[in-house]
Amino acid sequence: MFLQALLIFVLQLIYVPVLTMRTILLVKNQTKSAAGVGLLEGIIYIVSLIFVFQDLSNMYNIVAYIVGFSVGLLLGGSLERKLAIGYITYQANILDKNMELVNALRSAGFGVTVYTGEGISTARYRLDIVAKRSRENELLEIIDKFEPKAFLMSYEIRSFKGGYLTKSMKKRAVTFFKKKQNSEENS
Repeated sequence: MFLQALLIFVLQLIYVPVLTMRTILLVKNQTKSAAGVGLLEGIIYIVSLIFVFQDLSNMYNIVAYIVGFSVGLLLGGSLERKLAIGYITYQANILDKNMELVNALRSAGFGVTVYTGEGISTARYRLDIVAKRSRENELLEIIDKFEPKAFLMSYEIRSFKGGYLTKSMKKRAVTFFKKKQNSEENS
């Protein structure tokens, strides 16, 4: 009796993170990968429901399903943050045209475009910065170092095409990591 409830719980621990991954892949427009993950999701879903519906008077199975689903959501969220699939755009609004910040971001491998705008009484500057989600913390550290009072907004990028970014961002990131590794080894 408890073994079946434990199996249902474990299936939910697997099912919900798989469901999370399928949803992320769909949002990122990776439909073929999402379909493959969805196949696994469907199998797990059906198997766990078979156990639950075999005996609806068995409260242990029902509770295991519900609690497993809830804990699975926590695991799925944690997995999503760790994988950090995709790209993100940050808009940094700053008071002065800080080329030190722009150059630091570019040399670290981030795509940066600078715009000049009108504030209520003075010119303002906006940086549109594109980064892999997995490097978001690095990006924020650089901004905080050069412009701790920057106003930041972020957006997830679903897809993009062309531009300077696609080829050079990878090259600059590799160069940045090599320099960073060399400086850490020399310290």
